Amino acid sequence: MSLKNHHSKHHHRLSPMYQTNQSTCALFAGTWVRDDSYPLYQYSSCPIIDAQFNCQMYGRPDSDYLKYRWRPLNCELPRFDGLEFLLKMTGKTVMFVGDSLGRNQWESLICMVATSAPTTQTQMVRGDPLSTFKFLDYGVTLSFYKATYLVDIDVMQGKRILRLDYISGNGNAWLNADVLSFNTGHWWSHQGSLQGWDYMESGGKYYRDMDRVTAMEKGLRTWAEWVDTHIDRSRTRVFFLSISPTHYNPSEWNGGASSTKNCYGETAPMSGTAKYLTGAYTDQMRVVDTVIRDMRGPAYLLDITLLSQLRKDSHPSIYSGDLSPEQRSNPARSADCSHWCLPGLPDTWNQLFYTALFY
Repeated sequence: MSLKNHHSKHHHRLSPMYQTNQSTCALFAGTWVRDDSYPLYQYSSCPIIDAQFNCQMYGRPDSDYLKYRWRPLNCELPRFDGLEFLLKMTGKTVMFVGDSLGRNQWESLICMVATSAPTTQTQMVRGDPLSTFKFLDYGVTLSFYKATYLVDIDVMQGKRILRLDYISGNGNAWLNADVLSFNTGHWWSHQGSLQGWDYMESGGKYYRDMDRVTAMEKGLRTWAEWVDTHIDRSRTRVFFLSISPTHYNPSEWNGGASSTKNCYGETAPMSGTAKYLTGAYTDQMRVVDTVIRDMRGPAYLLDITLLSQLRKDSHPSIYSGDLSPEQRSNPARSADCSHWCLPGLPDTWNQLFYTALFY
C-alpha cells in the first residue's frame, strides 16, 4: 500500500540512542555550534574532491560555513580520528552505494582519513559504476558504487527500463563489503531531461510513469528484501543515509521575506533546533522510515535530514567547477543547492557514521 495519502503536516523524527558515560544520547537531535578548530581538513590536502564539490578552489569567498560543529542535545560527538578508523577497519572494505550524495559522503570520508595518515600509500581507481580508494598500508578500501535508484536499470530496444522489482547485476558488487552504506532519493522525483529512465517495470507490466513516491516505495522494498536475503549481517554492517535536503525555496527558512531565489549568498546555518521535516522530501522520508522498520534486520538509519536542513549555507551554489562563467552569472538559475561543499557538511555525516560504527 502506498504511503502517499498518509499526510500529516509535519513529520516528527526519532533519533537513535548511543550510550555515553553521562547518559543516553540522541545523535541526530541537536544544534550547530561555532568551532574555530574546524574544518577537519583543507581542500588542498585532500587527494580527491570532485570539481562539483570543491567550493573553495572554485572561488567561494566566505569560509564561516566551515566553522560549525554538530552538537547533539545531551552529549558531545567523539572527534573523528582517521588513524583509529584505519586501525579498526584494517583489511576491510566500506562501500557507499547510491547517487551523487553518496559520492559526496564517500569523498568526504577519504579526505578525513587521508588527512590523519598523510604518509600512507594509497591507490585510486575511478570507474563507472565502481570507484575505489585504497589505503594500502592498512588494507582498507573505501568504495563508491553508482546506483541512483538502487534497483536495476536495463536497456531494452534502446529504452531505459527502471526495474522496480529487480536487483541483480548491481547487487553482485555489494556482497563482499564489510560495511555498506546505501542512499537514494532525489532521482525518484526528477522529470523531463533529468529523468533517468524511459519506462518503469513493476509486476511484469510497463509504465510510462506512476506516482513517484509509490515507485520509490516499490524500489526500496525490493532493496530491503535483497539486503535481508543476501547480506550476512553477522559480518556486514548495513547503513542507510536518510534523504539529503535541498535549499531551492527560501520560504522554507525565512518565511518568504527574501530577495534570494535559492541558497546563493547564504553564509550561516539556520539557528535553533530542527524539529520537523519541511519541503519536497517529507513523503520520501516517510517511505524510508517505514521500509527500514519493516526489514527483518533493519539497516541503521543515518538520519541526517533534519541537521542538514539547517545548513542552507553549505551548498556549492555557484562555486562548483561544473559551472561555466555564464552560468555563474545567473545564480537564480544555476546555483547547486542539492550537493554539499567539501570540506563541509558531509564531514559531519561521517562523524556520525564513525560514532555509529565504533561507539
